[in-house]
Amino acid sequence: MSEPTKSENTRAAIPGQPGSGSAAGGPAAEAATVTKDGKDGKDGKDGKGGERVASLWTDAWYDLRRNPLFLIGGFLVLFMVALAVAPQLFTDADPRAGGFCNLADSLKRPSADHWFGFDVQGCDIYTRTIWGARNSIIVGILTTTLVVAVGGALGLWAGWTGGLWDSTLSRLTEIFFAIPLLLGGMLIMSTWGKGNAWTVSAVMAVLGWPQIYRLMRSAVISNKHNDYVVAAKALGAGTGRIVTRHILPNAVAPVIVVSTINLGVYIGAEAALSYLGIGIQSPAISWGLMISDAQSRFLTAPHVLLFPAAVLSITVLAFIMLGDAVRDALDPKLR
Repeated sequence: MSEPTKSENTRAAIPGQPGSGSAAGGPAAEAATVTKDGKDGKDGKDGKGGERVASLWTDAWYDLRRNPLFLIGGFLVLFMVALAVAPQLFTDADPRAGGFCNLADSLKRPSADHWFGFDVQGCDIYTRTIWGARNSIIVGILTTTLVVAVGGALGLWAGWTGGLWDSTLSRLTEIFFAIPLLLGGMLIMSTWGKGNAWTVSAVMAVLGWPQIYRLMRSAVISNKHNDYVVAAKALGAGTGRIVTRHILPNAVAPVIVVSTINLGVYIGAEAALSYLGIGIQSPAISWGLMISDAQSRFLTAPHVLLFPAAVLSITVLAFIMLGDAVRDALDPKLR
């Protein structure tokens, strides 16, 4: 039998290449199993009689499904998203319709028919809280999407290419890091004028992208000199294939963790800007606006402020819980 050639030995060490035993898709990977005593059951089975393939993402998902923090946070997040997408499922009333508010009901306390009571204008607080989820969740998701798209793309490019562009972008991010998110948002929004969900998201994205940029850049730099990347280059793999198949999958984990936590932070920041009167403006509905309108009535009618503030706090906490659970699952040091 002839000896294997040098190129064949090199190919066997590259993740993702045919015949490789070190990545998903190779023969060794197909036979690899994870044996965690007390977690995976007997002999590393997946609970259905089959063997579970070992990888960061399958291990993370396996751990997340058994993490109460993830289950509670995930349920709360899905519930809040459902409020934002389909508020009609949770209330028959529409606060945008005429005749929704009645001054005769002003500041009435919670009852069996109106769980959260009424605000100073005689509007049902429960209905407004349900509908207020839409703008708050939109701001969080839209800001996070913009931040990940801009910061992730620039960080990937700078980390891979290096040189002048890397140095220039790194100096630019240092300037942005000197501006606190909330303070910068206050300065820009007070100059901008009336805001809505889109403008608030754009402003926070402009201030928030450097964090994701730095995470992605450092992850790319730490991975691009690994042996499997060098071997892929030696075999003639193009830049696009190397980045998408080898660099990006190994660099995206910290971005996912921080983005999940930051989504809750952006929701809280929007509420703060709206509370100060420089975020989302009436007649739009958001939790921050409701808290702002209720601040002067807290001593005489605390329910007007407590209910929207409680829902806001639960939402922010849910995203932080979700991010913490994902971080624990993706951190190899905690395994």
